Amino acid sequence: MKKEQVLARLKEDCLVAVVRAKNLEQGEKVIDAIIEGGINFIEICMTVDEGSPIDLIAAMVAKYKNNDKIVIGAGTVLDPETARMAIMAGANYVVSPGLNVETIKMCNRYRVPMLPGVMTPTEAITALEAGCDVIKVFPGNIVGPAAISSFKGPLPQGEFMPSGGVDVDNVDKWLKAGAYAVGTGSSLTKGAKTGDFAAVTAKAKEFVEAVAAARK
Repeated sequence: MKKEQVLARLKEDCLVAVVRAKNLEQGEKVIDAIIEGGINFIEICMTVDEGSPIDLIAAMVAKYKNNDKIVIGAGTVLDPETARMAIMAGANYVVSPGLNVETIKMCNRYRVPMLPGVMTPTEAITALEAGCDVIKVFPGNIVGPAAISSFKGPLPQGEFMPSGGVDVDNVDKWLKAGAYAVGTGSSLTKGAKTGDFAAVTAKAKEFVEAVAAARK
């Protein structure tokens, strides 16, 4: 999928599921449950306890290759080496908790969207200068939805996606504040801790409905 297509789809869907798994088997079950609930953007974090998260990306890319709605990306990417491995495994976008210009350059080389995590205007400006189209505001629970409008005041040309602290109860506030999209993790996938993947699917459906309602 081309970079422009990924960004357009992200704006259309407005919702990214952040997946952290204990192992590859659990990761696949969580992802399947999320997709069943209607969320199409999956961010697989580089923090799988057992096994390689790169292998999980490759497996999910292969599993859903005939489903044009599903967009698989890599999260918690800290360096360009990891970014390249994720891209070679089929990741369509890369997300980081922090700002690393060399990682951005690597993703630009392959024309893959890179969403670095920022907390300050200086970091946001650096990300824009490095060529980022969408910037991740992280951790979102520290700053709250008002951060989006605060960033867009001096940087109206910037597009921002909060992650961390986004829940069904506040997703409307983030989107109405001007967020390009939102990322959600623990509040979406907590059912997986007890093996209740049906709960993950149910929560995914709630998120999809909440986003749709907020955008009306």
